[in-house]
Amino acid sequence: MSVVQEILRVMDTQMVTPEPYGWFHVMWCVLSVVAAVLLCIWHKKDASEDRIRRVVLWVSVTVAVLEVYKLTNYSFSYDGGVSFDFQWYAFPFQFCSTPMYVGILAGLLKKGKVHDSLYAYLATYSLFAGVAVMVYPVSVFIGTVGINIQTMFCHGSMITLAIYLMYTGYVKLEYRTILKAMPVFVVAVSIASVMNEVAYRTGLLESETFNMFYISPYCDPHLPVYSLVQEKLAYPWCLIVYVIGFTLAAFIMLLLGMGIKHQGAKVNAHHTAKATV
Repeated sequence: MSVVQEILRVMDTQMVTPEPYGWFHVMWCVLSVVAAVLLCIWHKKDASEDRIRRVVLWVSVTVAVLEVYKLTNYSFSYDGGVSFDFQWYAFPFQFCSTPMYVGILAGLLKKGKVHDSLYAYLATYSLFAGVAVMVYPVSVFIGTVGINIQTMFCHGSMITLAIYLMYTGYVKLEYRTILKAMPVFVVAVSIASVMNEVAYRTGLLESETFNMFYISPYCDPHLPVYSLVQEKLAYPWCLIVYVIGFTLAAFIMLLLGMGIKHQGAKVNAHHTAKATV
């Protein structure tokens, strides 16, 4: 058996479905923070822009590889022979999937407005996506080891990279950062909306579930909070509320980063003043 086959066999091992705030969940929360701390310490030894870009690129590529594994695991069946049935509900273009694409593009593009917007997105919207799932992981766990590793690495890495980008100053902790990030989110929502419309027009929804960003007007609403808005407001007004709501949440992430930086500066200034007395 090859190394790859052995890895896939282990990843496909069954486990007791993890509970929110059980050992498996807590372990990945800790690992995400520890990884961020290690990257920040590493940054003190090598603060080059190239190093930051490589970290973002390779973490995003790893997430993409795990995403391919997930799709393979969901779509192939080995009972009585090998069969393939693509699971459209798991198509990788949900809000939490976007950091994967954004990170790869950000790692490859040269400095410029688009480059800066992509990194700003990773430090704000992506951070919110990671925090939301890691704090409230109600529906992300199943009984397969590999899938649970995939979802925890995916969402945990969003937090890790965001902390790293803020700490290094590669993403500026200033109010206008959210204005740089917002166009990326609007484009992503627009793509998801077009995909949902295409799924409806082509008849895909007659036999499959396809609801990118969980904002399709043709599917039953079930996204927390937004589902209440979707029931009350006509489309596309609810979509505008969605964009505004997620932007406010991302802005709060930015404000938290700014607040931590401010407090850190005060502490450093206090220690410096004491040392000079």
